[in-house]
Amino acid sequence: MLDDSFHVYDTTLRDGAQQEGLSLTVADKLAIARRLDEFGVGFIEGGWPGAIPKDTGFFRRARTELQLAHATLAAFGSTRRPGAVAADDPQVVALRESGAPVVTLVAKSHDRHVTAALRTTLAENLAMIAETVRHLAAEGQRVFLDAEHFFDGYRSNPAYALEVVRVAAESGAEVVALCDTNGGMLPPELGEVVTAVAAATGMRLGIHCHDDTACAVANTLTAVEAGVTHVQGTANGYGERAGNANLFSVVAGLQLKRGREVLPPGCLGEMSRVAHAISEVTNVTPNTHQPYVGFSAFAHKAGLHASAVKVDPMLYQHIDPGVVGNDMRMLVSDMAGRASVEIRGRQLGYDLSAAGSAGRVVERVKDLEARGYTFEAADASFELLGERLRHFQVESWRVIVERRADGAVVSEATVKLAAKGERIVATGEGNGPVNALDNALRLALERLYPELAMLELADYKVRILENSHGTGAVTRVLIESEDGTGAPDGTWSTVGVDENIIAASWHALEEAVTYALLRAGYQPTERDTEG
Repeated sequence: MLDDSFHVYDTTLRDGAQQEGLSLTVADKLAIARRLDEFGVGFIEGGWPGAIPKDTGFFRRARTELQLAHATLAAFGSTRRPGAVAADDPQVVALRESGAPVVTLVAKSHDRHVTAALRTTLAENLAMIAETVRHLAAEGQRVFLDAEHFFDGYRSNPAYALEVVRVAAESGAEVVALCDTNGGMLPPELGEVVTAVAAATGMRLGIHCHDDTACAVANTLTAVEAGVTHVQGTANGYGERAGNANLFSVVAGLQLKRGREVLPPGCLGEMSRVAHAISEVTNVTPNTHQPYVGFSAFAHKAGLHASAVKVDPMLYQHIDPGVVGNDMRMLVSDMAGRASVEIRGRQLGYDLSAAGSAGRVVERVKDLEARGYTFEAADASFELLGERLRHFQVESWRVIVERRADGAVVSEATVKLAAKGERIVATGEGNGPVNALDNALRLALERLYPELAMLELADYKVRILENSHGTGAVTRVLIESEDGTGAPDGTWSTVGVDENIIAASWHALEEAVTYALLRAGYQPTERDTEG
């Protein structure tokens, strides 16, 4: 654990959980807390005990089920109610009994919120802050304070906003986090306010930003430059409305761009893995273009870029992706040149540097992409591009879709093919024509190639291509397949294009099976250089 001079404070389990469509069970919250601890954050805000039953359950289970190596658990809650006694207020009691070593209190710092939302006086709000902080600190808990709507409050009544900070500090709060709750601040003005508050109060300050102007990360980094030593954010930028400051980007910016060691040694390299692991738990599709950790964060497409990357990868990369646990990817498309193809081939284990090899593949890629193919998301199809490798020869296939008397719609496919000197006819049923074809093809081949029994169709995407119209449009199909092992390299994608959606699907299926056989070590029995 690092010293206490700088705080990386995660609020995914509380503020991040307010994102639309995101719902976490207690088990989910425990799993995410473990991943955040592996990342090396200093504090994990577990939720609001006493106000949300799930969060009360989280803190109860955390006492015995959560062993943290780096992080300290924090409970979030409000100050006592107007007119109440802090020691007897149910919300304060829940914080006190949560077992969390740290309590983060939220308090109003905007005068209009005090009178309109809390419906109390400015003086009573200050008393609520002071008495609650003093009580919890006396009970042995560290107390941080979130000054809600601070920047809007500072605009409205700077003297009162500063008084909130002063009272919290004098009462025993170790940190006051200035909150851009509405997310409306821009970096220059936010930096000016933080500088002024630091000079006026001498208090240890933190920052909590929302992303409504797409400036949450920039605002957080600006606040650090202005003197704050406590940063709050969420994994992957989860949060209400447009989200919170993305803690991964904040940490990477501080450590890689400003030279601040804010994580324990070795933890930064876990960032991409942790980001994706948390996405799996939340069931929120990862943003492939997310800075630092996104699948496309270090992907290169343009031929000009590839030529430079071939000489030195850092000519078009701001950091070595391995530092944050990510990888460089070279995309193959109609924008590709020889360098793109050579580098991508090398990544896949092929040497295309021989005279004419890369050039032929480039021309093939450009010709196929002009017809609607895409190889950016279909690496397996790209590997099969140089020459079509055949483990079986298809004679014919057909699909019948039948609506039965009971209303059920069933598809039946028949595939005729030759493999290892045998002619095979197989029929399969499915809940759709593509599923039926998939079942029939594998039924035909599984006796000769048993490994195909593990093959799974994981995803199926259809797109009607531009400049095509109606039911006669050209269709592109992308199929993602899995080998059933769960290994990181156990997934691959193939592409098919045709005016007939079933024909496009068949082409992608056939390549998926061919690629599976190549991965299993089977040698092709026929090479079709016509493709």
